Amino acid sequence: MSNNKPSILAVRNLIVERAGAVVLNIHSLEINAGDLLSLIGPNGAGKSSLFLALSFLIKNTGGEIFFHGNRISTKEEIFNYRRQLVMVFQEPLLLNTTVRENIAAGLKLRHKPANEIEKSVDRYASMFGISHLLDRSARALSGGEAQRTSLARALAIEPEIVFLDEPFASLDQPTKESLLADLQQILCRTKTTAIMATHDRNDALRLSDYIAVMNRGKIVQLGMPEDIMNRPADEFVASFVGVETVLRGEVKENKDGINIITVAGGNLEAIGDFAPGSHVLCCIRPEYVTLAAAAGASTSARNVYMARIEKIIPLGMFYKVELDAGFPLISYVTSTSLDNLSLDAGQNISASFKATAIHLIPAR
Repeated sequence: MSNNKPSILAVRNLIVERAGAVVLNIHSLEINAGDLLSLIGPNGAGKSSLFLALSFLIKNTGGEIFFHGNRISTKEEIFNYRRQLVMVFQEPLLLNTTVRENIAAGLKLRHKPANEIEKSVDRYASMFGISHLLDRSARALSGGEAQRTSLARALAIEPEIVFLDEPFASLDQPTKESLLADLQQILCRTKTTAIMATHDRNDALRLSDYIAVMNRGKIVQLGMPEDIMNRPADEFVASFVGVETVLRGEVKENKDGINIITVAGGNLEAIGDFAPGSHVLCCIRPEYVTLAAAAGASTSARNVYMARIEKIIPLGMFYKVELDAGFPLISYVTSTSLDNLSLDAGQNISASFKATAIHLIPAR
């Protein structure tokens, strides 16, 4: 990952084995100071193993880990490195004492002066909006208050890197949204480097500077959120990050940067530079598919089809519309659009998307 920030943590050829099987195989990974990197992937993808390896809580079979460009190898180097890290888990794991004492715990272990501890506790309690809870017992906190206390405790020691292991997984949506907004602001304000493991791609999109998609112990794609979402490297990444429509096709023609692709007997037009005869996967995100009531609706899109609505599925803030356009196609619409178009299963509708909305991947 290249920006103008210095590297804080890097790995080269990192291998971890368990019971004789390779569970982690990371060729290269570099994290820059002040960035937030999210690790996303299904259960068993290797996110937790990478966390444990980066914090030296499990032993790597091969490879190297560098901190500020210096290779970490001796026990003393590992100890000094660990003092610059802190971990926050899905469960807050608070001490059975007050919020104040919980936030102060790490500072006391580091033998900070009492006046410095008091200032840090007040500062981070204020940042996380829990100053009014300082004298309350941790046992009396709600889930969101407990996680705010856990994060305040972690950041109060001013670590160089904070590891976040599914920190929002047990929170309800309104509580999570509020905490996400505050944490994003606090990490930016304190310039703290963070690595977050999560199965929720929306959390990763909200917070991350970069996202690493993991599968079977490997990083299969690393990039900025918009690159991961809109230009997935393969079919696995596409399906994991919410590309609802992935169509196999063959390039029929390539003219002026536009590929004409045969899909299920029909044609698509996509931006690309594949040679005729190439087999490709056409990835179309549902939010890029526009629905209109009539076939003659005005549009600048190159791809316009009459489609039959197969099913409409409510998904909270929007609706998922499953279409048959001669090939399966998914569109997301708002409740307003659903009402204005009077959409219903069995209805014929015009579906369109631009050539730039299709991301092409070589088919394997």
